[in-house]
Amino acid sequence: MTVAPGPSLVTKLRSALYNLLFLLLTAATCIIGLALLPFPRQWMRRYVQVWARLMIWLLKPVCGVGLVVTGREHLPPGPAVIAAKHQSAYDTVVWLAILPDPVYVLKQELLKIPAWGKLAQHYGSVAVDRKGGATALKRMVRESAAVLAEGHQVVIFPEGTRTLPGQRVPYQPGIVALAAASRAPVLPVATDSGLHWGRGAMALKLPGPITIAFLPPLPTGLPRAALLAKLESVIETETDRLVRAGGGPAVHPPLVDNSVG
Repeated sequence: MTVAPGPSLVTKLRSALYNLLFLLLTAATCIIGLALLPFPRQWMRRYVQVWARLMIWLLKPVCGVGLVVTGREHLPPGPAVIAAKHQSAYDTVVWLAILPDPVYVLKQELLKIPAWGKLAQHYGSVAVDRKGGATALKRMVRESAAVLAEGHQVVIFPEGTRTLPGQRVPYQPGIVALAAASRAPVLPVATDSGLHWGRGAMALKLPGPITIAFLPPLPTGLPRAALLAKLESVIETETDRLVRAGGGPAVHPPLVDNSVG
């Protein structure tokens, strides 16, 4: 049995350099960004997008990690719900770099991060209390629908957590509640980001292209259970293809059935 070689020393050093730059530039961005809190929200959004585009750009020269975006023709010019596969911290940055005016649905705990939380609040992120049950779900849907009504794109990770390449977990029903309430187009998105960026922000970065694949919008008018099943099917099928093409494992079936009746 042949054991695949681990990352080279050069790869580890390049990752360490990028991680240091990421940490320093993010800290500086947060501290300087506090000065924008008294100003309009749109100023903060443009400021944060500059940071995100810099972080994504630096990955190529420092770590050899590029970005390939496919299926842009599926993205409508106006509001849309971006239902994205979530494999790494990369996914929490890249949407700020490739969408014109995105707003994330994120965990409420993240708003407690010093400085960063203040910026995220002023930016207009939709925070979700994962222990809040139906009340938290209704609030998320209401706030996200308001964001969509303003013409923005809402980015939501329907799994509710990061997964390793080849891992599958049940999709959460919040996405279908949002789709029903907002009537905005829902775009599934697959990715293989976990092959090149580990789960943590300071994880090892492996050279190669990360693919963000926009898929056709889901059909409108589907019952909630059918919509959730269709969403999971198309995202996981394309993610499986991308991961296997990049040398990763095939997608495993979900551990728990969380279908919506």
